[in-house]
Amino acid sequence: MIDKICIIGVGLIGGSFSIGLKQANQIKTIVGFGRNEENLIKAKSLNVIDEYSLDITSALKDVDMVLIATPVDSFGAVLEMIKPHINDSVIISDVGSTKGSVINIAKQVFGKMPTKFIPAHPIAGKEKSGVEASDGTLFKHKRVILTPEENADIKAIEDVSELWTILGAEVETMTHQKHDDLLAMTSHLPHMLAFGLMDYLIKNNPDACDYAAGGFKDFSRIASSDAVMWRDICLNNASEIVKHIQGYQQALDKLSNLIDNNESDALEKLFSEAKSARDEWIKD
Repeated sequence: MIDKICIIGVGLIGGSFSIGLKQANQIKTIVGFGRNEENLIKAKSLNVIDEYSLDITSALKDVDMVLIATPVDSFGAVLEMIKPHINDSVIISDVGSTKGSVINIAKQVFGKMPTKFIPAHPIAGKEKSGVEASDGTLFKHKRVILTPEENADIKAIEDVSELWTILGAEVETMTHQKHDDLLAMTSHLPHMLAFGLMDYLIKNNPDACDYAAGGFKDFSRIASSDAVMWRDICLNNASEIVKHIQGYQQALDKLSNLIDNNESDALEKLFSEAKSARDEWIKD
């Protein structure tokens, strides 16, 4: 049974995980750890965590689980930091958007994948970041993907899955390779398009946004996402993201050719198929 959890990185995702479990009265103690005491004080005042510590030894004392909710590029340093202070009974999990890189880092730090390290990725978020944006309902009806390795402890998988289920999430398990490919298409690529579009506009005509309507606002919304987090995602899932950017470039080339050649029937067919596919998806 998980009674005490340490959350390393009490921001939007770590804070929402914590406050959701607290609201459900499922965990006795949730302790926050980080370098920014002002942020941790704020998290405690907002009742996101029960207590906090700037000392990792104190933060990890008697914990049953550690949740790493920091940018992926920090994982090596975080795992090196916690390694001397936990034993084999402690579950480790994370909320990173890339999974292959997380698993590789864990193997480098520990020499092999710890049996109780259960990588996880909640597919949920907001444009706003920080502990102030924490929301106990953030994961309700959202997918959470677990990517345990073959040596993973079955009970640890069940425990991590149960916590996310308590938060209202739909938990699914797959390989880290499948996860990184799927998320490169459905999450990472759209963010690259939004960032790229904003960069294109401000470089070509900084005033263009003044004339944009609701469609542009909806499409570009995710360009307001955290820059550091998305830098790390790109660097840690580079091959898959580049593969799908190149694939999308081919789709744009096809569309450009149809427009340039006045192929009205083909354009209408492409738009109709895209509309039908999206309409069917949003029904679910």
